[in-house]
Amino acid sequence: MLTGESRSLYEQISALIVQARSRVRSAINQEMVLTYWQVGQLIVEDEQSGEIRAVYGKAVLDGLAERLTAEFGKGFDGSSLRRMRQFYLAFPNRAALRHELSWTHYRLIIKVENEVARSWYMNEASAEGWSTRALE
Repeated sequence: MLTGESRSLYEQISALIVQARSRVRSAINQEMVLTYWQVGQLIVEDEQSGEIRAVYGKAVLDGLAERLTAEFGKGFDGSSLRRMRQFYLAFPNRAALRHELSWTHYRLIIKVENEVARSWYMNEASAEGWSTRALE
């Protein structure tokens, strides 16, 4: 049984652990979103480097997906790489990305075709702290 003094110590330590875990999740999320944006950028830049690439782009992405999946595991299949490409095309200005939003938020937002609406959803989700369920 914890005494009043021990309970306070426990609660302080518990709060520190919860806060640290939250910061770690946030940092991981920010890096993941940035990395996926950069992957999308590299794919778009590679496609635009020559006219022939547009013709066999799907084959290039599928080959790339196979190699990345073999080395890094799931999350890098062809559809994921195409989504990262779409992410970059929807948000070409990296500085406009909201650090509060997760990759799952962005996966939902990039489905919105209208640029003004997409921007509105991104800003509202960030400002109001919407969960991905609320955003859906």
